[in-house]
Amino acid sequence: MHPEVGDYLTRLADTAGDLLGDELVGVWAAGSVGLGAYQSGRSDVDVALVSVGALDTTTRYALVAALRHEALPCPARGLELVCYRREVARSGTPDPGFEFEVNTGRDMPSRVTLDPADRPAADGLFWYALDRSILHQHGYAVLGPPAATVFADVSPADLHRLLVDALTWWLARPGPPDDAPAPGAEDAVLGAARALVRVRHGTWLSKVDAGRRLIREGYPADLLEQCVAARRGGPPPGGATARAFQRRILAELGDPTL
Repeated sequence: MHPEVGDYLTRLADTAGDLLGDELVGVWAAGSVGLGAYQSGRSDVDVALVSVGALDTTTRYALVAALRHEALPCPARGLELVCYRREVARSGTPDPGFEFEVNTGRDMPSRVTLDPADRPAADGLFWYALDRSILHQHGYAVLGPPAATVFADVSPADLHRLLVDALTWWLARPGPPDDAPAPGAEDAVLGAARALVRVRHGTWLSKVDAGRRLIREGYPADLLEQCVAARRGGPPPGGATARAFQRRILAELGDPTL
């Protein structure tokens, strides 16, 4: 745990606890922090907050106001926080199901959504259940019981569909028409690698670890190593090369023998 991130998460949990009291089940770090892959200057801090029951609008706004970057400065690129009711977290639903979400930070556009129905489908509705699946395996408990006792995993069928949706969404993002370097393509490639590893081996890995796992399994080392290096400041892969790899993984995820 990066010291600044650890201190920030403690203050965030204290702030949520002050507002929710006994209504707060706990606070868990997901994403790169949960997977032990936090990269200062690049990674976000992904947090899941769980309440006992539904939160009224006044409480949601109070939490958003107290946790936004201007009130509680985030040391990372930004904070992506999602709040769930306990029954949703332990249901294994593939639906978003959140009470509210807030994106905030010095290098992140501010965004607040108080109802899943207000989340634009074009921005992806698959993120939430996939995040809860990661939390089930790797959630870091800042406050509360072990994540695996709070967050249920999704079913294999739902997981497969959500990962296909995620890869399809990445492929639909705009990029250069040729093989010119495409900033962000490294995350798309390594995200596809992580999806395949999760389906094939049943475990969530960080993007970098998933890319290296596929290198050991015979996938193109030059592309995957370039993507790993790009996350540390190197040039990104070409857009056409990245999309070809993504299409390959999407086709393999459609293989019923996986």
